[in-house]
Amino acid sequence: MDSGNNSLYDNDIDIESVGESSVADDSERRKARAKKRKKARNRAIAFLCILLLLIVVLVVLIIYILTGGDAISLPDISVGTSTENIEDDDVAIVISGEETMEEFDPESLIPEPTYEEKLDELVSAAVDVMPIEDKVAGLFVVTPENITGVSAAIKAGDSTKEAMTKYAVGGFIYFGKNIKDADQIKEMISATVSYSRYPLFIAVDEEGGSISRLSNSGIFDKLPSAADVGATGDTNTAYETGLKIAENMTSLGFNLDFAPVADLKTPTNNLLATRSYGSDPDEVSGYVLQMMQGLSDGNVTSCVKHFPGIGSADGDTEEGMAPSSISREDLESGEFQIYRKAIEAGAKMIMVDHVAVPALTGDNTPCSLSKSVVTDILREEMDYDGVIISDALNMGAISEYYSSSEAAVMAIRAGCDMVLMPENFEEAYNGVLQAVENGQISEDRITDSLKRVYRIKFADRVE
Repeated sequence: MDSGNNSLYDNDIDIESVGESSVADDSERRKARAKKRKKARNRAIAFLCILLLLIVVLVVLIIYILTGGDAISLPDISVGTSTENIEDDDVAIVISGEETMEEFDPESLIPEPTYEEKLDELVSAAVDVMPIEDKVAGLFVVTPENITGVSAAIKAGDSTKEAMTKYAVGGFIYFGKNIKDADQIKEMISATVSYSRYPLFIAVDEEGGSISRLSNSGIFDKLPSAADVGATGDTNTAYETGLKIAENMTSLGFNLDFAPVADLKTPTNNLLATRSYGSDPDEVSGYVLQMMQGLSDGNVTSCVKHFPGIGSADGDTEEGMAPSSISREDLESGEFQIYRKAIEAGAKMIMVDHVAVPALTGDNTPCSLSKSVVTDILREEMDYDGVIISDALNMGAISEYYSSSEAAVMAIRAGCDMVLMPENFEEAYNGVLQAVENGQISEDRITDSLKRVYRIKFADRVE
């Protein structure tokens, strides 16, 4: 019995030992499996890190190729490929070379804004915050007399300052009666500019020849007329004339010249006299473009005039209605060729005249007040995105048939960005403002025009 009991106890002991051994082995296996899972997890993490880094390198490489290789200097990156030896959070990544990822500037990936983008940003920043009253006033170019009420302004004093505080006009045009000598007009312009909250167009008609307000006042020597320039057969003469005019203008403070004339001279019309370069559109185009370039190189904005062409007009818009029987086909083969080339050359401003052309409008509406001419033809068909300004609204072709308010509203609704010299400025201004308030003209329409204007005024402010 004792022997049997001992055998039984021995068996019990053996079973318990086997149980403990089995538990120990199971624990070891669990630890081994946990270690394997941890290794697998670490390998997965390392793999994901390496994959992410490769993606980053690939993106940088693509940008490097697209930017022509100048925008980015890529560092030399080496990635450890043996994942078997990676334990816990260790990641074998070695970065070598002169640059490290910490030194890489992400801003170098952003393309440098273009001149046009910078200009648009400046213009929007200036225009978008203006009150509507200032936006509307900014579309008018007036004489000093328009806002002061005097008969002949030769000095910018308190009355000018007070008027400009009330009306933030976009610019002034000066005539012979405003000019006595160089010092006087220079001082007058300087004071006027100092009174304005916004940049101004300081304009004059300085074509050369008879229409030259500055030369005719005796301040400068007379320059050749367009006809004289055209007679030379040398377009460089037009460039030299434009450059000299710009030099004279800027010395006094002017920055906008209502020139050159792009009208064709016709045998039956003497209105242009010596103001036209000739009758051949190809030849006239050469002179117009060179005159534009000369003014531009002298830091003066040119305004090409008088769209769609007044050479065929039967009458003078200064006096009253001036109808023209010219056909659309003749305009296409004539003046329109000149304007298309001027637009391609970058014309910043074009003046639309008051001539009535039924072939374009269907009636005797002055072209400056016609959407068919200003928007449909000049803006859309000719793809012109510069500033469109009306001819002077105090001329008989307008003032004899329309009130100042009607004419200004019609000109802007037709597509003009600026209106020149209304007969009664306050009436014209209030008429446009009221048209905006009652929804006849949208504020967006006013803003778009003013932004075109400021693209000229801010052109030299882009860094």
